This record gives sequence, C-alpha cells and structure tokens, in this order.
Amino acid sequence: MNTIFVAACSEYDEVLFEDETTNRIVESMRLFESICNSRWFINTSIILFLNKKDLFAEKIKVIGIQTAFPEYNGPQNYDASIDYIKKKFEQLNANPRKTIFVHQTCATDTNQVQMILDSVISMIIQSNLHKSGLY
Repeated sequence: MNTIFVAACSEYDEVLFEDETTNRIVESMRLFESICNSRWFINTSIILFLNKKDLFAEKIKVIGIQTAFPEYNGPQNYDASIDYIKKKFEQLNANPRKTIFVHQTCATDTNQVQMILDSVISMIIQSNLHKSGLY
C-alpha cells in the first residue's frame, strides 16, 4: 500500500490563514510526520510531492528558507534549499523500513505530472506484484 502526500514547498515563508503564528511548511511537516508514523500506515510507503517547485524557484532567489528553518546555513539557491527541505521531511520518518519517495512537482506542468503519475502507478503495481510473490 502507498500513500500520496502533497506539500507546497513554496510556502516556507507563509503562515496559516487560521493561525498566523504557524508557518505553512512547518504545519505540512507536522501533518506528514503524523501520517508517516501513524500505526495505520506502518506498512505503507509514502510518495511525497514537493509541489509548486516553479514558485519555489522564483521565491528562493529573494527569500531564503531560514524563515521556516532558521538553522539552515547553506546556499540560497534552488538545489541546496529544496534538498534541505526534502531531507527535513525524510527525517520525520521514524520507521527505517518505510520507504519515502520524493518528487518535486509543478501541478500546472501536465506533462511532468503525467510522467510522475505513470511512474508512481508503475511503482505501485511492482510493489503489489512483489508482495503477492509474482515479481
């Protein structure tokens, strides 16, 4: 079984509408951690989509991720910053046997989304075949 989780990586400098003291990406990470480590999903792989990468790429040129991650002292560029966010999400997984697949996405790029969804479907089919002993 697989679970898909979508987080907007571009929201690192934004707060929740209903709680102006809570950073949006930090809240996404809390929810991800809760789902990832829930007893209901103990044997479930997670596919994490870091969405809105296009907005993230533009925003990171102007505003560093230190807004959400004050401990970050790496370069203020796309690759280093998105990699840091990816690792922060992966570190929330308390189960060393659980696999987390991370994809950077732009939901408005239909070709990319289709390619990723095809890849995810293939991965799910392979996983199910493997679990049933057919692959």
